[in-house]
Amino acid sequence: MSSLTALTIETDPAHGGRWTSLRAGGREWLWHRDEPRRARAVPGDAFADAGGLEECVPTVRGTPDHGDAWARPWQRAAGTESVACVDFRLSRRIRGDGWSVVVDYRLTAEPGYRFLWAAHALLDLSDEARIGIGDGTQARFYPDGGARWVPCSWPSQPGRAGRLDRLGPEDGTAVGSIVDSSRVSVHDGGAVLRMAVESEGQPVSVAVWRNLGGFPEQEPYRSIGVEPMLGRVFDLAAAGDGDAACVPRSGEVRWRLTMTAGAETDPETDPVTAVPTQ
Repeated sequence: MSSLTALTIETDPAHGGRWTSLRAGGREWLWHRDEPRRARAVPGDAFADAGGLEECVPTVRGTPDHGDAWARPWQRAAGTESVACVDFRLSRRIRGDGWSVVVDYRLTAEPGYRFLWAAHALLDLSDEARIGIGDGTQARFYPDGGARWVPCSWPSQPGRAGRLDRLGPEDGTAVGSIVDSSRVSVHDGGAVLRMAVESEGQPVSVAVWRNLGGFPEQEPYRSIGVEPMLGRVFDLAAAGDGDAACVPRSGEVRWRLTMTAGAETDPETDPVTAVPTQ
């Protein structure tokens, strides 16, 4: 018998559209920290990391840090949440679909506009948790979580011992990786959260931020990010050909994020569903 569990999501449109809760079977998957600057943030402010899930667009790192949408108020109307930024407009519609949650996104901008998007989900995970992406998948490893990267195969850490898919206790490191995969599973304490992203004609990937007490330099803390993405780099300014999403002649890009939650005993299912054509 399947033990798939209904997922519930809570968002905060007034504060950047941040996801404040992702619950299934009595478990809260999103990690939080006390950050009083978050409620007061306005465009141009340094990123205030309160955890949860932030919509990072049009970049993750770089300028503006964590993008232009997280510090702007969103509007909610007729089941859709949206935000108007300087160069684009982003909307999302969140709905339950059986045991899944499906989030349909739409970004409108001038044709040729390039951007990154990440569902910057910081998860509340134990030391024993693991991140499931197929071994050997092509990836980019960011040794310091910054702009410099080296090619690798998931889950290796070039020049370091250990595997990126295993968390473990705090060890003073903070590294990142972007994996050429459209789906990822997170396994912890017998529970599984599966996420998948799909967008016709756009580059998709999964970013992993594995901060085991190595960031920030002053007063570091532990935070684990598992982030479905459009694009293949953290910083839009460093994006080469094919590394960023690009708005076609229609003036819009659509994509879909799908999540399911359950137990390790469930048969693995593909949470990807069809994406509306652009």
